[in-house]
Amino acid sequence: MYLDFEVDIPQTNGKITTRTKAETIYIYYEYDRTYDKKKQYTNVKRAVIGKKLSEGSTKMVPNENFLKYFPNEQLPDDKNRIERSSCLRMGDFLILRKVMLDKHLPSYLAKHFTDDEIGLLLDLVAYWNVSESNISQYYPDYTYNHPLMTTDMKMYSDSAVSDFLKKVTEDKINGFLDDWNKDKDHRQKVYISYDSTNKNTEAGDLELAEFGKPKIDEGQKIFNYAIAYDTNNQEPLLYEDYPGSINDISQLKCMVDKVYGYGYRNIGFILDRGYFSHKNLDYMTAKGYSFIVMVKGMVSFVSKLVIDYKGTFEEKWSYEIPEHSLSGITVKRKLYATDTEERYFHLYFSPSRQSAERKQLEQKLGRMKSFLEKCQNKKVKFTREISRYFRLHYAKDNETFLMAEDRVDVIDWEIKHCGYFVIVTSESMSAKKAIDFYKSRDVSEKLFRADKSFLGNNSMRVPHDESMEAKIFIGFLALIVRNQIYTTLDNAAKGMTSKPNFMTVPAALKELEKIELIRQLDDVYRQDHAVTRTEKTILKAFGMDEAYVKYWADKIGTCLTELNKNKRQEAIRTLWQEEQNRLH
Repeated sequence: MYLDFEVDIPQTNGKITTRTKAETIYIYYEYDRTYDKKKQYTNVKRAVIGKKLSEGSTKMVPNENFLKYFPNEQLPDDKNRIERSSCLRMGDFLILRKVMLDKHLPSYLAKHFTDDEIGLLLDLVAYWNVSESNISQYYPDYTYNHPLMTTDMKMYSDSAVSDFLKKVTEDKINGFLDDWNKDKDHRQKVYISYDSTNKNTEAGDLELAEFGKPKIDEGQKIFNYAIAYDTNNQEPLLYEDYPGSINDISQLKCMVDKVYGYGYRNIGFILDRGYFSHKNLDYMTAKGYSFIVMVKGMVSFVSKLVIDYKGTFEEKWSYEIPEHSLSGITVKRKLYATDTEERYFHLYFSPSRQSAERKQLEQKLGRMKSFLEKCQNKKVKFTREISRYFRLHYAKDNETFLMAEDRVDVIDWEIKHCGYFVIVTSESMSAKKAIDFYKSRDVSEKLFRADKSFLGNNSMRVPHDESMEAKIFIGFLALIVRNQIYTTLDNAAKGMTSKPNFMTVPAALKELEKIELIRQLDDVYRQDHAVTRTEKTILKAFGMDEAYVKYWADKIGTCLTELNKNKRQEAIRTLWQEEQNRLH
């Protein structure tokens, strides 16, 4: 928790260091050193004691650690205490707030959370999107220089946030997800892109955290996280988290059951190759759901398709799909001998993919040959993959490796298959329509990249299961908001002759942060400067203009002026109510 006054940075030689993160300079105090005899390494223990006011300044805003390590320091009187920054960044606040209202998030949350809790929840959602971090410790930095959605723009400390996370129960989370999905049009044909990822855990004894098969192995326990994304209406529908040892194929049935439980009937699943299995396809069919799934690897029936149809469609314009720079053909047949229905196999050939896969194969073989040369005249056990591509010759003792000979037939077989891939669908459709549907997964994949790269969720830093569930929930809300911002900007950019580099979510939010309110000598916050051309372009995508910014600049300024006069009022609360009344 950061305190509301300034102090001098302690003059302790060799004990004070700084670290800059997101333009904030943090002050660290070294309070202990221990020497590890086994590792012959000195462990330095440091704690954050505050944040520097600016580069070159000798002043800092302290936190509670400062009081712990410097109990004898003289503190300033109340006249010098800080309430909030004299410069508030309001542009991104307006966008985030409008998107939250357009998606009716306050209304959905109101059934399960109090007004104060809703404000804090949505401020955390805004903080995650703006700062691209989920670390509660830095949340007060955001509240210091941004307008807030809490009643009376109350600024919560990081410890208050931690206490709040423990109160976000699974009943409240499930209640929100029930309401969020209940209001969807279940009669509409919807294609759901379902995908999962895994996340590392850095602290605590979490029930979901287990050793599994992470995409990037950092030697930590993981848990899995999956999202069902409505590709038609371009929004996340639901999410699930499950133990790290469970693989994707096994979990899909649980997601199918959940989707069924939410009342979705007229839907199809768009799945990556990681979910391909006969049992999964049969299970979706039994539930009455259609599917579009990429086939995993070069399995036998795919190889047969390639051999049967190679040379019949690749160079014919009638089979070209120019939008995706490939050609495709559709074949109807059973997936396996006991299959109860015929499926639609869409075989594709991509010249660029052929070139890339051929190069990858050549590089892989080159690495293997180099390794084999180093192993000559040594007793070595080789992997199954090496023996797939090379005939291995040994000395009379059958242990000493002598030389390797290319398995030309195997290598030729792989070269013939370079550039080909297959999508299987349960419904009749053209090869073009099938690849269009599958490519619609790109948005859900961007969601996962945003979740890890822009929301700081590649790792969850929580000590308790309750806190983890709350942070996953807040992350889901943040993805709903971020996805809507992405969709709005992307749709607006399509109408432009060329897409400006500021029409991405990170760039747009950063640009809008330049719209500022400045507190002047009369203690009133006023808009600092007119809206720029770039800012107008971004605001226009969301139905806002310069007059809208001026209106809310004046309204926020008035609210803060009244608060500074210590008057009891409901001014901030009406920021939500006024818009909600208009929407309803």
